[in-house]
Amino acid sequence: MKAFNCKIYEADSTFFEGQLESLIIPIYDGEYGVLADHRNAVIAIVPGMMKYRIPGGEMQYAFVSYGMIRIEGGEVLILVDSAEHPDEIDEHRAQMKAEAAREAMLQKRSMQEYVLAEASLNRAMSRLKVKHSKNVGK
Repeated sequence: MKAFNCKIYEADSTFFEGQLESLIIPIYDGEYGVLADHRNAVIAIVPGMMKYRIPGGEMQYAFVSYGMIRIEGGEVLILVDSAEHPDEIDEHRAQMKAEAAREAMLQKRSMQEYVLAEASLNRAMSRLKVKHSKNVGK
């Protein structure tokens, strides 16, 4: 399969730079896939599981937070607040965040607080999903 150049940057570091065969990112209404020779695009990324394949390798998984992807001239640039490999995710912390978010959602103080709690729950659940993905590694 043909590869493309990809750079993935977190707010404070480089997560990945190199060639990929495929990339799947979480977007508002599902997932968005990228292969070599993809058309130019700029797309918002939401917190969730990113999947990517290095040439000749197996599918890798990572949690990504809010950000954006730019595909231009056959190259991909991803900017996210944070990205984590499965082995970097603190499962206990993610479970605690999920429980706190569920409790906040039950309180129903205001619509804004509910929406914020729901977003926090989604981030925590996405981290747990990535943590338990079948392939752990970079």
